[in-house]
Amino acid sequence: MLMAHPAMLRNLIEQYDTLRILHAENGNEEVRQRMGDIAYTLCVSTGTRDIDAALVAARHQLPGARPQDDSVLTT
Repeated sequence: MLMAHPAMLRNLIEQYDTLRILHAENGNEEVRQRMGDIAYTLCVSTGTRDIDAALVAARHQLPGARPQDDSVLTT
């Protein structure tokens, strides 16, 4: 399986997090569409089917993540 470059994953995660904040404050159609685009790209890049799994998988692929580290999982 091809793996996305960590710099690209980090960028996508940062964009998604920023857009999530913007959507909470100003949930317009443009922000929602961009979030959907980034979510789709993250899912394809990580081989997952939903954004929550994609974010976890992407964070685990970043430098410094440990294979047994569950600190990126939300409670």
